[in-house]
Amino acid sequence: MRYPHLLAAIALIAPAPLLAQSLTPAETQKIDALVTKTLADTGVPSASIAVVRGGKIVLTKAYGKQFEGQKGPADPNLPYQIASVSKQFTAAAILLLADEGKLSLDDTVSRYVPGITGGDRITIRQLLSHTSGLRDYWPQDYSVKAMATPTSPQGIVDRWAKAPLDFAPGTQWQYSNTGYVVAGMIVEKVSGQPLLQFLQTRVFKPLNIRAIDQDKAVGPGFPQGYLRHALGPVRVETPAAPGWLYAAGELAMSAGDLAKWDVARMNRTLLPAKDWATQEEPVKLTDGSNTNYGLGVGVGTANGRHFVEHSGEAVGFLTENIVYPDDKAAVVVAANAWFADAQDRIAKGISDIVLPAPVASAEDAAALDRTKRVYAQLVAGDLDRSLLTEDAAYYFTPATIADYKASLSPLGQPTKIEQRGSARLRGGFVNRNYRVTYPDHILRISTYAEPGAGGKIEQFLVSPAE
Repeated sequence: MRYPHLLAAIALIAPAPLLAQSLTPAETQKIDALVTKTLADTGVPSASIAVVRGGKIVLTKAYGKQFEGQKGPADPNLPYQIASVSKQFTAAAILLLADEGKLSLDDTVSRYVPGITGGDRITIRQLLSHTSGLRDYWPQDYSVKAMATPTSPQGIVDRWAKAPLDFAPGTQWQYSNTGYVVAGMIVEKVSGQPLLQFLQTRVFKPLNIRAIDQDKAVGPGFPQGYLRHALGPVRVETPAAPGWLYAAGELAMSAGDLAKWDVARMNRTLLPAKDWATQEEPVKLTDGSNTNYGLGVGVGTANGRHFVEHSGEAVGFLTENIVYPDDKAAVVVAANAWFADAQDRIAKGISDIVLPAPVASAEDAAALDRTKRVYAQLVAGDLDRSLLTEDAAYYFTPATIADYKASLSPLGQPTKIEQRGSARLRGGFVNRNYRVTYPDHILRISTYAEPGAGGKIEQFLVSPAE
C-alpha cells in the first residue's frame, strides 16, 4: 500500500488562473493518446480515470482490458481497489467523531485499544500521520505468505502492534499500515458500528459514492488485478485472503466516485471546513521538522503549485489521486496491475494537459534566452568567458569545453529547451534547471547565476536525463 511517490514530479510552474470547466476536443484526444500509449508501453491491462476541472468532474473514462473474457469497451463505472487512498476516509471518520466530542486526536491509543506497545504514549493523531512508531505489517510490494490466510484487525494488532516500537512516538515519520488498523478499531469502538458502515452513512451516501469492501470486489464483473515478474508475461494475480487491508486500504470504488470526494475536498463540503484543514495540515515531528503528511494525505507544493495527494497499492492494483485545491482541479488514475508506473505517468500527463500553462516571469524568460545562447556556444566549442564568474571560469578549462563540444555537437539541434520547476535561491545565487529535448536524447542543464538580469554564470552543467 505504497504512499506518495509522485510528489516531486507533479505540477508545473506559476499560479493558475480560473479554469474553463470543460475539456476541449483536443485536450480529450491528448488524454486518450496518453493513456493508450502508456498502457501499451508498460503492459498494464487497463486504466480508469477521472478529471476534475473548475470544481466539476469533466471526464470519466476507462481503457483496456479490465478482466479476462471482457466483451465490449472498458467500463468507467467499475470499482477498482484503491488501497491506501482509503486512509483519508479512515481519518475523516476519526475527525467526524472528534467533532461530536466522542474522542480527541490527542487521546492516547490505550484509552480505546488495550495491549498495544506504547499505547499509553501514542496518540490518535500519530496513528493517522504515520508518526506512531508502530511497525508496518505490509512494507513489501508483493503478497507475502501470511496474506494467503484470512485475518482480522485484532490478528494484525496481535502480531505487529505488540512488537517493539520502531522509534519513540512523534520522533520520526515512517509509513505504517498497522497504525491505520488501530485507527479503524477506534472508530468502531467509539461509533458502535463497523468502519465501512459508518463511512457509508456519513460520507458515501451523502456524496452518492458507491464504495464497497475490496475483499468483495472480486469475481465476475469486477476488474481483475494483474502481475508481472520482471519483463515476463502479464498474468492474472491471486487476490489476498480477506481482512488484510481493512482501515488501511479496504475500499474499492470507481475513479469517478473517488473524484466526487476530491470535489468535496476542494469545495469544503460534507465535512466542516476545519476538518479538511486539519487533515491537510502537515504534521511536525518533535524536533520541528515537517513530515509533508497530514492525516491520511500527503501535502506540499511542487514548483509553486499546492497539492494534496495519495497513492494506493492493493494486490494487483495501483492508484494515484492528486488534488490541486487552488486550481479546483484533480486527477484520479486507477490501474489493474501492480507493476510499472502507468498510474503515475498518466496522472502527471493529465495534470500537464488540464492545468494552466506556466507563465514565465520576465527574469525566467531572460534566463532561458541566456541558457540557450550559452548552450549553443558550448556545442560550438566557443564559450564567451565574460559571462562567467571566477569559479565558473576555473571550471570551464579548454579541455572541459572540448568535451562539451565533442559530446554535444553530434546530437544536432535540440527540438526544445525549457525551464523545469521554479527558480530558487541558494548560496547567494539563483538556481534554475532546464530540460533539453532531442529526438533520441533528453539532457538536463543545471545553472546557478548571480541575481539580476546581468548576473554572471556560476554553474552551467549538462547531464543525461530521462
